[in-house]
Amino acid sequence: MAPSLADPYGDEPTPLAQAAEHMLLARQGARLRPALARPEATRILVVANQKGGVGKTTSTVNVAAALAQLGQRVLVVDLDPQGNASTALAVPHHRGTPSTYDLLVEGATLADVVIACPDIEHLFVVPATIDLAGAEIELVSVVAREQRLHKALHGDPRISTESVERAGEDRFDFVFIDCPPSLGLLTINALVAGQEMMIPIQAEYYALEGLGQLLSTVDMVRAHLNPELAISAILVTMYDARTRLAAGVAEEVRAHFGDQVLRTYIPRSVRVSEAPSYGQTVMTYDPGSPGAMSYLDAAKELAESGLRPQEGRT
Repeated sequence: MAPSLADPYGDEPTPLAQAAEHMLLARQGARLRPALARPEATRILVVANQKGGVGKTTSTVNVAAALAQLGQRVLVVDLDPQGNASTALAVPHHRGTPSTYDLLVEGATLADVVIACPDIEHLFVVPATIDLAGAEIELVSVVAREQRLHKALHGDPRISTESVERAGEDRFDFVFIDCPPSLGLLTINALVAGQEMMIPIQAEYYALEGLGQLLSTVDMVRAHLNPELAISAILVTMYDARTRLAAGVAEEVRAHFGDQVLRTYIPRSVRVSEAPSYGQTVMTYDPGSPGAMSYLDAAKELAESGLRPQEGRT
């Protein structure tokens, strides 16, 4: 038998060598995945749930990374002062870094604050710094304070309702806005700027607790600020197939939201939880793991859902 990558001398490979070979093959597979067709216009998705610990930021960065690996140009806007999405995507977010604070409060352009993710091609980030924690107070007296993010995003030619052929190859295909776990002015800015919502829901008993408040806020935004906002995806996270509870919660969510619930459930995964501590998403930390493969499937499902943004919004 010819020596394998993990077995250069023909000896029995060690578990560590087998793991290294598996990782290399998984990373090569990520680069060889067939690209998805790019959407007809930029899709702006707000990822929100005011209940903490549901996998909101984890889902944002991993779905975004998966789409970038599938050939899409993706922008992640970190709107959470904790900056967890920025950490997972390995971009600097110390105080003084151009960030979402500058975008919302200082009037900076998107081009001033965008950083390329160093680990994943076609993935870009607007980081969040601790300065963002005071943004809600500073914005209280600002005219049209709910429109600041919408104005900043739609003022950039890379976010467009036109096709790639007309807008150019640099056009972003997906924009994900990672919201803080609250329904304050930062989240309102995201809901006004977005066209779609992706809501992560944990497969546990309190999953639907507080969701009514989020939906009421969405209805308010639709009625007064952004009538185009649509809930396009409900993502069940931390799913444990061994328990009846998880299955029951998933069934209840599907009964309530129907086809808006993605068919792919994200399993509980140590690898998914470990990845941010290494400044990575699970898509690069362990691309062959069940968590990574589930996020890849969820990303494909989201991309193929094809909810097309409305034309003419400026």
